[in-house]
Amino acid sequence: MEQKQIVNKLRNDEDYYGEFGRRYLSNSDISALLTNPLGYGQPSKPSAAFLVGGYFHTAILEPDKLKKYKVVESSTRNTKAYKEISGGELCLLQHEVDKIELMTDKMLSNEVCEGLIRGENVEYEVPAITQLGTNKWKGKADIVNHDEKLVIDLKTTANINKFQNSARMYNYDSQAYIYSKLFGYEMLFIVIDKETHQIGLFDCSTDFYERGSDKVARANDAYDLFYKQEGFDPSQYFINKTL
Repeated sequence: MEQKQIVNKLRNDEDYYGEFGRRYLSNSDISALLTNPLGYGQPSKPSAAFLVGGYFHTAILEPDKLKKYKVVESSTRNTKAYKEISGGELCLLQHEVDKIELMTDKMLSNEVCEGLIRGENVEYEVPAITQLGTNKWKGKADIVNHDEKLVIDLKTTANINKFQNSARMYNYDSQAYIYSKLFGYEMLFIVIDKETHQIGLFDCSTDFYERGSDKVARANDAYDLFYKQEGFDPSQYFINKTL
């Protein structure tokens, strides 16, 4: 397939996250490849935090798709009513949706954020692929603002004052590096605090990109060793460090 055909296919979430998309490495693979290469490719467990973040993204970028989320009127996920209605599926609680709607209104009522998100020459949920080192990588940008020449990612956080530390912990540095290479623009994170609703705009320093580049290089090395090197026996792998 030609690159344009591949990218068009990756616009479909089922292909992006499914078997077709697994031909490419992505930032979501960084953590496993750097900390537990044997766990690469294993599906992540669904979490309430991930579900809330997904609903927030959808509310801003693709509000017409909100109907795909199942919402339960319950105080917690431990009630009998929740268990009966959810049928074992992880669902959003109504009070979580109410909070997300407040965050959405807060973000879009900020003129700077609204301009970056709703600009005249913007695209949403844009996939791309590129060669980084020895492997092909994919990514799907929340927002590509062509007028400002920015790739924009929306984040929610439990404490916006600790976001700089969280960015390193959750590999936003490697995300910034990968996306800057995928789209040729600088990366900007628009962040909202889930409790205080404070908004932060975080651009990326040269050091931040360099840390991301280093992570990608090490992830490539781990992938090549564990999954491309003929004759390598993963069962013989061990960590050796001096205390």
